Amino acid sequence: MKQESSATAASAVTAVGLALGAVGVLAFSMSLPATRVAVQQLDPWFVAFGRAVVAAALAAAYLGATRAPRPTGAQWRRLAVVAVGVVVGFPLFTSLALTSETSAHGAVVITVLPVMTAVFAVLRAGERPSPVFWLASTGGLIAVLAFLTAAGAVRGMVTAADLYLLLAVALCGLGYAEGGALARELGGARTISWALLLSLPFTVPATLLSAVADPPRADLLGWSAFGYLAAVSMFLGFFAWYAGLARGGIARVGQIQLAQPVLTLTWSALLLGERVTPAAVLAALAVLACVALTQRTRMPRTPPRLSDVRSSDARLSDARSSDSRGVVKR
Repeated sequence: MKQESSATAASAVTAVGLALGAVGVLAFSMSLPATRVAVQQLDPWFVAFGRAVVAAALAAAYLGATRAPRPTGAQWRRLAVVAVGVVVGFPLFTSLALTSETSAHGAVVITVLPVMTAVFAVLRAGERPSPVFWLASTGGLIAVLAFLTAAGAVRGMVTAADLYLLLAVALCGLGYAEGGALARELGGARTISWALLLSLPFTVPATLLSAVADPPRADLLGWSAFGYLAAVSMFLGFFAWYAGLARGGIARVGQIQLAQPVLTLTWSALLLGERVTPAAVLAALAVLACVALTQRTRMPRTPPRLSDVRSSDARLSDARSSDSRGVVKR
């Protein structure tokens, strides 16, 4: 009876993780189009680091409002890895790449991000996906690449922009895996918030230097794109994404990203009036089938229990209450 109850609780935690991960992917699916719009009017260095500074201001307000306890020394070191991956690395190298490439082309390279996240889940979080999982995730990767090739997004030879995107993907996969694992201790919101604040000694000077060298000027569309990158792509999206990775398993939930390139091109169709082809529909169905298969594979390492992913704030709050009672007794 207890085993059945534990299995039901674990399934519920995984389901919540998948739902949160899907919300995160939906938020991130607009990142490349928004970056492409922003860097057409603003300096790419300003876009990369300025959005992190704005997001850090939001993070400071959130941490202050929730009275979040400070991370431990070991957690600060892990937060540095998160910051290098998702606060500095990915925004910088995608901004540089998209000054000369389209967001559709960027979606091709970003397709390898789920596999990269799974690799780092093995290296950094100790997860061990099954062979069927790897086959299913590779199948989804092939389906998306086939779709993007048919859509004409793949063209030419490897360029400097492609190398920037590959580096961005590698750093992002690292930041996702480390952040997802750390979110089991801090919670998703606090993980990205502390990482943003930790990055301020680097992002503030970089933003000021870029603003002095090339004073930011943009129309409403350009600033709207920048605002989306700061508030959603760099901040709010990670609330759901890191919480989802922590609850559902980094490798498993990370495969939901296979839908992101298709979503990115769907946004282009809705916002830019581009036609959705039958190939897009077939690719979407193939990707969904592969994602569903990755979710049905058995994982040697089970997702964490709900009690394992509560924030450290709650644990420290309990400790403080105990200390307070001890002081009264003395």
